[in-house]
Amino acid sequence: MMFSLTLVLLVPVAVQSSLHPVDCNEVYQSGSGQNGIYTIYPAGSTSPVQVFCEMSMDSAYPGKWTVIQKRQDGSVNFHRKWNEYRSGFGSAAGEYWLGLETMHLLTMRKTYELRVDMEDFEGKKVYAQYSSFSVGPEAEGYPLKLGSFKDGGAGDSMTHHSGQKFTTLDKDQDLNDSNCGQVYYGGFWYYNCHWTNPNGIYAWGESAYGVGINWKTWKGFTYSLKTITMKIRPATG
Repeated sequence: MMFSLTLVLLVPVAVQSSLHPVDCNEVYQSGSGQNGIYTIYPAGSTSPVQVFCEMSMDSAYPGKWTVIQKRQDGSVNFHRKWNEYRSGFGSAAGEYWLGLETMHLLTMRKTYELRVDMEDFEGKKVYAQYSSFSVGPEAEGYPLKLGSFKDGGAGDSMTHHSGQKFTTLDKDQDLNDSNCGQVYYGGFWYYNCHWTNPNGIYAWGESAYGVGINWKTWKGFTYSLKTITMKIRPATG
């Protein structure tokens, strides 16, 4: 009598959880195409970070946006100390700051472009876009470096800050005699002091000079924006 012997080989199957996307573009490439909150791993598998990903299909370029900063309702206090700006705060479901260290880890790996979307309380929406965006290491003060500017109606208020170190209320690295973070109630790459203050006080339109969420080349220094979002995606070239 002859017996037929069938050998079943057990081949390990890659599990989705073993995938560790670095940014929202890699999240999209892995098959997630909806706007929403996702986990990315800029520092490797042991350091998960939650972010909001914009996966809208209205762009001709398939790269998707990783939101690094968002203001929309004043629910989060942005007048914070260095360690908080370094590590990040807020919630990806609402207002948040991704964290300087995460931004540095992201932008040291590949070239990103930056888009800043903003809206006023009258419902008008504009943007500013920069061909490259990077944040240097903490040892150098997390300096900002921006590429060329593309206007989406907002004008250019960020190039003024390119090359500057980051300042918070307890760490003064700006070029003003005073601490710009203390004077204008935020943390940012202040110069002497700012043309934009996206992490300033959330107000509702008209505000005291320079302390609100300002964008000089669009609304000046006495208008605080309704929303502002800073987001990055891999540069096209």
